[in-house]
Amino acid sequence: MAEYDLTQRVAPFFDLHLVIPLLEFIQPRKIYDDESLYKTHRSVLLKTNMIDSVIEMYPEGQCPEELLKRRDEVLEEREQLKAKCDPVVKILELDEVKDIMESARDREGNSKVLEFIEQNHGFKLEMLEYLFKYAKFQYECGNYQAASICLDLNQEWTHAKDDLTKLKAYIDSDPFDTEVELLQHRAWLLHWALFCVHLLRYLAVAVVTSKNKQKNSLKDLIRVIDIEKTNYRDPVTDFLSSLYIDYDFDGAQQKLQDCEKVLENDFFLVGCVNDFRESARLLVFDMFCRIHQCISLDMLSSRLFMDQSVDCGLIRNYRIEGAKIDSDKKQVVMGVKPVSIHEQVMENTKRLTLRSQQMSLQLEKLKTEKKGVWKNEQSH
Repeated sequence: MAEYDLTQRVAPFFDLHLVIPLLEFIQPRKIYDDESLYKTHRSVLLKTNMIDSVIEMYPEGQCPEELLKRRDEVLEEREQLKAKCDPVVKILELDEVKDIMESARDREGNSKVLEFIEQNHGFKLEMLEYLFKYAKFQYECGNYQAASICLDLNQEWTHAKDDLTKLKAYIDSDPFDTEVELLQHRAWLLHWALFCVHLLRYLAVAVVTSKNKQKNSLKDLIRVIDIEKTNYRDPVTDFLSSLYIDYDFDGAQQKLQDCEKVLENDFFLVGCVNDFRESARLLVFDMFCRIHQCISLDMLSSRLFMDQSVDCGLIRNYRIEGAKIDSDKKQVVMGVKPVSIHEQVMENTKRLTLRSQQMSLQLEKLKTEKKGVWKNEQSH
């Protein structure tokens, strides 16, 4: 399964602290030999301040002297930053400040928090820089909980999508010195936004396992997979290609078994194996029913590796359009419901209307933001 492992492809674009859990995840799965994985893990840790973790990888008494010296330097720097940061932490731990922070869940609220502690608690703006440095240092040491506590002032969860759009616009404006640097930043953004050709796997799993499947989402996904098949393929994309492009049910069943192995070895998807299996089998069942007018339950069970009771349950529970069970003949009979031109036009009109509304809202938002920037420039 090493050929389908994406760790090597995504790692260069991830923060080192995101790479570490990926390495820890694949180690017990024996995808790579232990020696090479051990060296890679240690080399990644050495680029952070997680010196204790590196020291633990050496046999007792065999740790290099320079590592012990570096550990002392890290501890000393941490104490210095902590001393500068303590006054800020004391202010943030005050009950009245916590109450204001809890009620301030947007950027304007953050400004109010800063204004309040400046006026009432002697807070100075440069103290915020100490807080950021200390949080970053704690993060580099692997103390993620401590780092997140220090950065409670951020609270930017609802603005992640807006920030992503602004980052994209900033990168597209090409403020960098070289083309290489521009490409590096674009690659970084694509991976952090989980939108890159080899990340089609994650998009495919998200669409397949979605409880509220939309025909257009699946249709768009199949189109993208078909376009990109020369650039990227894995069992997940091959499963959908076999099912919706080639109509190869035997191939789809084989790929589905491979999909389970791939998902079990994927750090981000290991928790989706059961949901994916159930949803994928339903897609196979649905497609199989739609291309046949009359299907024997015995044949359906043997082809899809399901009991007849399971097949009947799927038809009843998921209400596959046009499917009726003939219990006497042990058959599934599919009724064809033709879609009129009028219905097709209405459906396409609804889609166009929705997209037009979304574009209008986005343009209005951009217009408002630009107007705000223009006013700020005028005031200065």
